[in-house]
Amino acid sequence: MATLTEITPTEEKSGIKTYLPRIIIALVVLVGGYFGYKAFVHSQQYETTDNAQIEGNSAPVLARVAGYITSVNVDDYAIVKRGQPLVTIDPQEYDVALAQVEADYQQSLADLATAHADLQTALATVRNVAQNARVAQSTAQVQAVRRDKARQDLQRDQNLYKEQSLTKKQLDDSQNNVDVQAGQYNSNVEQINLAKTSEGVAQAGIVRAKANIQKIQAVLKVKQAAIDNAKLRVGYARLAAPIAGKIGRKNVVVGQYVQPGQNLFTIVADSTFWVVANFKETQLEKMQLGQTVDIKLDAYPDVDIKGRVASLSDATGARFALLPADNASGNFVKITQRVPVKIEILNPEKYKNQLRAGLSVDAEVRVAN
Repeated sequence: MATLTEITPTEEKSGIKTYLPRIIIALVVLVGGYFGYKAFVHSQQYETTDNAQIEGNSAPVLARVAGYITSVNVDDYAIVKRGQPLVTIDPQEYDVALAQVEADYQQSLADLATAHADLQTALATVRNVAQNARVAQSTAQVQAVRRDKARQDLQRDQNLYKEQSLTKKQLDDSQNNVDVQAGQYNSNVEQINLAKTSEGVAQAGIVRAKANIQKIQAVLKVKQAAIDNAKLRVGYARLAAPIAGKIGRKNVVVGQYVQPGQNLFTIVADSTFWVVANFKETQLEKMQLGQTVDIKLDAYPDVDIKGRVASLSDATGARFALLPADNASGNFVKITQRVPVKIEILNPEKYKNQLRAGLSVDAEVRVAN
């Protein structure tokens, strides 16, 4: 009859200690294998990167004229609407400049009115000279008839004198009449010539008046441009929001002197955000437009944001660097390049309170179903 072997408690504990490490290793292998398998399956379906940031539209508010700040109507990080008054630069200097150019413009308008009056005077002078020329021409024609008649009378009286039918005195009177009529005719001819000369002078006056008008009109255009420029500068003294959004940190206070081009603050549009994710070039093989994207904010890890691939850059990020690498320089080292991918955020208004331009995110693009 077989004898049963009795296992003592000490031997039982020793056996458990012998197999426990194996059991733990087996569990670790199983758990590691499970998570490894899940990671492998996930890597086949998703391309991920943590080299990504939220981007948004922004517009700097720049001073366009120099001067002292007289008022600042917003606070740091305030929400503003497009066209809302923000900052006022002391406009007195620019108001005075505008008043001066407007006064110069009015003076030129008065000069233009005078030039038009001079033109009308010149035109009237031409008409009067032309009328005088016509009168002188008519008078000369009448005087020519009288001169010819006096010559005929003289010829007849000379014949009568030869026949002794006329006295010497009567012949002398006829000769004197011819001389008088000829003199008057010559005087009328000189008046005609004088009228023609006066007409030329009057025509020159018209040309001069028209040239003066054109000159003043050109001056008016220049002064109108000066007025428009002065009005712009007056308008530039009052800065308004170029876009709607939220103001960043202010760089201006009342009493500060600013220069043209100085950045006073920046407005970030809070209605449009997107993600720019930089993927390795080896991750782009299966990536296509319209693929869904899971977005995780480092600042809000519990917020699940959905997006889709909107576009892929046609150049790597290195191509946009200030000093792009030159692979022909002889010291080439192959480095995996990254390509910017723009990701559109779906329903961005839902995450308006969480989205901030510049926040770091993790992006997972689903490249396989």
